[in-house]
Amino acid sequence: MLRTNIIYLFSVVTICCSYNFVSAQPPDDQIVISPQIHPDKTVTFRYMAPSARNVMLSGQFEKQASAMKKDSSGTWSVTIGPVKPDIYPYYFIADGIQVMDPANVDYFPNERFKASLVDIPGDSALIHSKKNVPHGTVTYEYYPSFGFITGSLVAYTPPDYEKNTTSLYPVLYLLPGTSDTEETWFKVGKVNLILDNLIAENKARSMIIVMPNGNVEATIAEQTGRPKPADPADRGSTEAIQRSISFQNDLINNIIPYIEKNYRVVSNRYGRAIGGFSRGGGQALRTGFGNMDMFSWICCYSAYLTDKEMESTYSNLWEDSGRTNELLNLLWVSVGNQDSLYSQTREFMDFLTEKNINYKSLITPGSHTWMNSRTFLAETAQVLFQ
Repeated sequence: MLRTNIIYLFSVVTICCSYNFVSAQPPDDQIVISPQIHPDKTVTFRYMAPSARNVMLSGQFEKQASAMKKDSSGTWSVTIGPVKPDIYPYYFIADGIQVMDPANVDYFPNERFKASLVDIPGDSALIHSKKNVPHGTVTYEYYPSFGFITGSLVAYTPPDYEKNTTSLYPVLYLLPGTSDTEETWFKVGKVNLILDNLIAENKARSMIIVMPNGNVEATIAEQTGRPKPADPADRGSTEAIQRSISFQNDLINNIIPYIEKNYRVVSNRYGRAIGGFSRGGGQALRTGFGNMDMFSWICCYSAYLTDKEMESTYSNLWEDSGRTNELLNLLWVSVGNQDSLYSQTREFMDFLTEKNINYKSLITPGSHTWMNSRTFLAETAQVLFQ
């Protein structure tokens, strides 16, 4: 067993949740505080760069980058907002170079770009807020993947998992977006806190959530000393589909057997769900549709399959839609109405409707962001395994 002993255990006894202390705290040797969240929801960002000639702030809380001003000490700053309460990625652009906020320990895990995170609290607790409720456990795992390659994933177990030692739990395999890592659903999506809160309110069933890294080729390249391959630009290209198949093979042949050996799980199709955001949503659709004997619940966030792929690869689903509807306890499709993939996702939903395949959908305001993904997860978690 390749389980790492790095475990994040969230205990209700040790939680200190105070909205008067919301700024991410800098390391001891930093002399700036950034971000600094004010009571009126405005936020001040600071970046010490005495030799920089130009610094901008870019974040998903505003439509365009904001210019920062330098003071006599060489610290650049800008105050923006008020900002709608949520968690947002942001970064500085110093003389044309993107950099994370060095005063902020909260970062966005990603293979390509580097960003920091700012959590703007609401006047009342949000779905991802840390509340005084029982908390589950987040564990970092290593598992044997292809050949001599070691895969990595993050697993959430619910608050009652350690207590109910004879109970079996259903599993949601939750996949990240393009260039995101196995940590992104945890650190940005706040999966553990969302499920803790929903379970405490009896809105969601206790479940295990497994968060793998969806980029098998990048893992292989990294561990064999080769550069990571570029991400396919066309989501429906032969290369993109082949990469999705590589992940599917890793999930079916390596990840699921590892989880079912080391965790107390319901090991049948009714106890397995698969879902994902962006690239992960496409992977969830392909893996779920291609393995209906293994999954009864499929959730797609901000993603789609083309009519061409549905007609050529998954004709069995729509040629016998009655059988498909019997097999699927849930097919869920969500997207924001300003998402760059909105029109393609709507076309996918139109295809499902035309072919009489049952599905549930949620269209929200907003674009292709993790702010929307948290909403999608919170909604689907309440209907999974019910």
